[in-house]
This record gives sequence, C-alpha cells and structure tokens, in this order.
Amino acid sequence: MYLSRLILNPRNRQVRSELACPYEMHRTIARAFGEDYEDDRILYRVDVERRTGVATVLVQSLTEPDWSVLPDDRYLLEPADSKPIAPGVSEGQLLSFRLRANPVKREKESGRRQGLLQEEEQRAWLERQGERSGFRVVRCHVIPEGLQEFLRRSNGDERKVTLLSVRFEGLLQVTDPDALGAAVRDGIGPAKAFGFGLLSLARA
Repeated sequence: MYLSRLILNPRNRQVRSELACPYEMHRTIARAFGEDYEDDRILYRVDVERRTGVATVLVQSLTEPDWSVLPDDRYLLEPADSKPIAPGVSEGQLLSFRLRANPVKREKESGRRQGLLQEEEQRAWLERQGERSGFRVVRCHVIPEGLQEFLRRSNGDERKVTLLSVRFEGLLQVTDPDALGAAVRDGIGPAKAFGFGLLSLARA
C-alpha cells in the first residue's frame, strides 16, 4: 500500500470548492491513479489545522499514485509526499487510532441509512465495527463534526447528499491481526468516496 500527504493551498479556488464538495475532491484524487482507478481501493481523510485553517489530505491506496496530474502548482503548498507502507500488527498490541466515519444504521422498513446522532449510539457503532475488524476499543474521544451537505453531479443529474461526520480518536487493542489489516486496507463504514473510513494507526 501507499500513503500520500497533500497539504492544500487554502487560497486556491479549486481547493476551497473541493473542501465544500468531497465528491469533487475524490474525483481529483482519483486522477492520480489513471483510468483503472475504480479497481483500486482509494481512501482519504481531510485533517484541518484549527489555528491556520490549512487542510492536509491523507490518501491511502493499493497502487502508487502520480500526483503530477493535480490541477496546477498552486493547488498544494508544498510537493506531495508519498511512500509505501506495510502496516504489521500483532495480537494484543495497543495502538493509537484516528478514524473519520459516517456512523449509520439501516432502517428495516425503507432500507435507507440513517445517521446515528447520539454519542452513545456512535460509540456502540464503533465497538461493533471493531468486533468485525479485529480490534477492541480501549478508550475513545468522540468528536462530532455535524452534517455535511453537498450536491453530487452525475450524468447530468444533481442529487443532494447529506452525511453525518464523526471523528474517533483514541486507543485500541488488536484482537485479530488479519481482520484489522483488512480493515485498514478496505476502510471502515460507508461513504468512503466522500472522505470517510480511513483508519490511521500508530504506536501507542
């Protein structure tokens, strides 16, 4: 896998537009992987530095990106940084984690996804994800980011998209290294094309 870091220029018009519409940012990122990018798992997360307002985008991919395809030399504040990664974990290991997620439940009658608005529900959602993804949550700070609304344009049609954004940060313990490795590779939860699901791990 590869992990890239893009430090966006907050004065760039396209950057501001894409921060407001994550689907457009996904389309820009996807260009770095060529025409066959749909066969690749691309995960990304936008982290905004509160003091400066500068946004850093972390992009995780199965294949090496070519960031020369970015719009222009004013899109980034500094050259893109990309490196291969091979995360290895062991059972029982404690790791710090960060995850921006779209915690939802599916309504039985309509089959539609409904955002989980209460912190207790969001914590329970993360614990369920952990059970199937090879980890146990030891401690977690839940940071609500509210509802994200934007228009998605496809084949000449516009559709309003509303997503609940929640950031989880804390400490986890590995229970199944293989399952956790798959979760890191494939992401956690829905809405991955809109900047959700990238699970970042670091030594505790």
